[in-house]
Amino acid sequence: MKFFLGEQEFDVFEGVYPPSEDSYLLSESIEINPQDVALDIGCGSGIQTITMALQGATVFAVDILQKALDNTLHNAKIAGIKNQVFAENSDLFSNIKKDMKFDLIVFNPPYVPSEKEKKYKDLDGGIKGQEVLHKFLDKFSLHLKENGKTFFLQSSLNDVEKTSSILTEKGLNFEIVNRQNLFMEELIVFKAFF
Repeated sequence: MKFFLGEQEFDVFEGVYPPSEDSYLLSESIEINPQDVALDIGCGSGIQTITMALQGATVFAVDILQKALDNTLHNAKIAGIKNQVFAENSDLFSNIKKDMKFDLIVFNPPYVPSEKEKKYKDLDGGIKGQEVLHKFLDKFSLHLKENGKTFFLQSSLNDVEKTSSILTEKGLNFEIVNRQNLFMEELIVFKAFF
């Protein structure tokens, strides 16, 4: 399988989440400064990592699947930015050093509601599609520099008001920076910062 960023073609390894509408919406929404040190959580095939690195950022890409990390590094090589990309196996922030902080954190969480055991880690968001997102919201500000920002995607099917409430309780500023209507849902991109 393949995907495109501009005119450049990239590979999607078997078993790795292929970029879809949500991936492209997030990629179009993130604001990058050339010297940013960024974290791409759940890097998949690397669309967010490549987007940031092509604009000059140094990117730490993390995923729970080794195959996704390999795919991201493969695509970084195709893009000519492999020296700007570092890959690490991590379940959200589990393998990120506690004192490591980033200018930019990007996350396209799994958000499909699953009431039972999670079958597809790249899609299943847990109960009401929010379990993984809430774990992210609980920790991301600990890894954000004072002037840093985070961009994450959420489906309208997953209680956007609850997300807004969590961000407010954590003392974070936020805004919705992009939206896209799909057949049965709206995709929403949040920007959160101190």
